[in-house]
Amino acid sequence: MSKQPALYSPRHVVVLAHPGRNSFNSLVADTYCEAVRSCGQEAIVRDLYGLGFDPVLKDHERPGTQGFALSKDVEAEHEAIRGSNVFVMVYPIWFGMPPAMMKGYVDRVLGAGVTPQDVQHRTALTLMKGQRLVSITSSGASKMWLNEQDQMESLRNVLGRYLHHAFSMRAYEDLHFGETVEGLEQEYVDQYLRDVHERARSICGEVAADQTAEHNAAS
Repeated sequence: MSKQPALYSPRHVVVLAHPGRNSFNSLVADTYCEAVRSCGQEAIVRDLYGLGFDPVLKDHERPGTQGFALSKDVEAEHEAIRGSNVFVMVYPIWFGMPPAMMKGYVDRVLGAGVTPQDVQHRTALTLMKGQRLVSITSSGASKMWLNEQDQMESLRNVLGRYLHHAFSMRAYEDLHFGETVEGLEQEYVDQYLRDVHERARSICGEVAADQTAEHNAAS
């Protein structure tokens, strides 16, 4: 009789890109992780500002260049991501774009060693392959106003659907909270965090279903 593969505890990596430790985005990251752990799954936070992550791509890190090599901080992030099931980006929208810290993480960590040809031909062998991509964003402007500017759809295309396809990820989904300004009433904060909690639990259910299906297929 062949030995059946054992189920393991799925892991979620939450990458936070906000300089304020007590920010709404930090609350989102913490709430997401709490919900994941309540489902019996693992969650870790990579607080980029807290880590002092350097977002600037180095010449030797560019794929296809002579002397290509990963820096030690990039290797550390790869170790954190390796083997995970869900990759969550939590960040504010500033001037219609993600913080430079998050873009630098994509450049240096997610895109490490990936060439344009790899992306075009879907041949990139990355740590992101098969993972679920989740984007949770906030903005001072209302969601309605951002939609009128086509900003939300632009972000979904550039930092969502593009990464999903470029890195051969399993699925992509997003969650956005508008008008998250200083002095936001606590009832709204609480409702937003309940939304995060519910979405996290829903994702955990999907990941568990993925795992069971893969286990049954390999049995």
